[in-house]
Amino acid sequence: MSKPETWKSWEGRAIDGKFPLREWLGGSDHSAVFLTEIAGTSAQKAAIKLMPCESGPEAETQVRSLQAKTGLRHSNLLQIFEAGRAQVDGECVVYSVMEFADDNLGQILPERALDAAEVTELLPPLLSALSYLHEKGLVHSRIRPSNILAAGDQLKLSTDQVRSASEHKAGARRDEYEAPECSTGTPSPASDVWSLGMTLVAAFTQKTPLSEQKLQKDPTVPSNVSEPFRGIAQACLRLDPKQRCSIKEIEQRLKTPSRQPEAPLTTASSAPPAPIVEPASAPKRATFPVTIGLAAVLAIVFAIFYFGGRKSSGPPAESTQQTPATSQAPAQPTPEPTQPSAKPHAAGGEVTHQVLPDIPQSAKNTITGTIKVVVQTQVDASGNVTSARLKSAGSSRYFAGLALKAAQGWQFSPPERDGQPTDSTWNVQFRFRRTSTQASAQRVKG
Repeated sequence: MSKPETWKSWEGRAIDGKFPLREWLGGSDHSAVFLTEIAGTSAQKAAIKLMPCESGPEAETQVRSLQAKTGLRHSNLLQIFEAGRAQVDGECVVYSVMEFADDNLGQILPERALDAAEVTELLPPLLSALSYLHEKGLVHSRIRPSNILAAGDQLKLSTDQVRSASEHKAGARRDEYEAPECSTGTPSPASDVWSLGMTLVAAFTQKTPLSEQKLQKDPTVPSNVSEPFRGIAQACLRLDPKQRCSIKEIEQRLKTPSRQPEAPLTTASSAPPAPIVEPASAPKRATFPVTIGLAAVLAIVFAIFYFGGRKSSGPPAESTQQTPATSQAPAQPTPEPTQPSAKPHAAGGEVTHQVLPDIPQSAKNTITGTIKVVVQTQVDASGNVTSARLKSAGSSRYFAGLALKAAQGWQFSPPERDGQPTDSTWNVQFRFRRTSTQASAQRVKG
């Protein structure tokens, strides 16, 4: 049995007799995360991370390190409530109980890149959290999309891997997000800046900007990273830690982007930059304001980008998830009536069953304005959809996919011809907003 399979088999157990392992959320050979709860007047949902104990006296050091992080308090750091050591099936594990995160940025980037407006909202919370850590003589050490999380409506950095320089163990670089000097020396705030630069490029391009080959020159940031972020990322990705920009310089650039549209934040090294193959232009996409209640947001846990539909047995009541509209006209800022879709232009056909996508709140929070998607459906004489295609995909492939999937579950009372039900064609329009998902249908043939 593999390690993840072993972890998963522990569902239903309890750690230290007080933290039930409610649901396995994910894991690897090195750790596992479960849904748990903190007992109290009303049980609080939380996440618990399990890791194998270090050998010998290092196990106690491992626990003390996690316990010290329970004292970190910042609105953009995921809070650790408790940490300790326990035995499960004779195996020693170290655990940390932390704030539950709805999801993470690493789950969004495989689906789509972010745009400049979204990154503008992404950076300030991260910079604030890093400033807090650096002022305490700590480094995050593992900034990357998967560790940018959302809990409720707050964007947060993971906390369990925060460390002091003395806790660092030099070794081979784990990935491109880790600063080059971490393999041979001690991490510093400049190491976090490198990781932040890598994350910036990945946010725009959906790829890490460097190959695994040994770096000889400062990398060149791809041109499809827009300013001022391209200049910021370039200044973060200096091989010499002393030449990297600081957190304060990044904050200043964000405040006054028009003053320095292209110039780097620090003096570049004398060697010319090594080219990086630029990825193809990202498709047009929806925005991702990262107050991801994300959360994005942001989970580990519920596979944010799955396609699924929630069925209704008639016109649904108004809610933040779904509110049927009365026409196919563009949404107005005024509240829309909660009546079922209007009958089409000809008698004899109407919507009898709607399906609207069940969208994670994290994904809804990525929307700015309204995303409109039109799906054209072919309906047989029984009123069932036999095929569907995107007539207008709107600005987001993700939401277009959800709309296409949902439209396939719609049902209609077929129009009649010579007293007999007949095939028909319907356009189903979905309108996605942060606070609602609306749909209406119009018969265009039959």
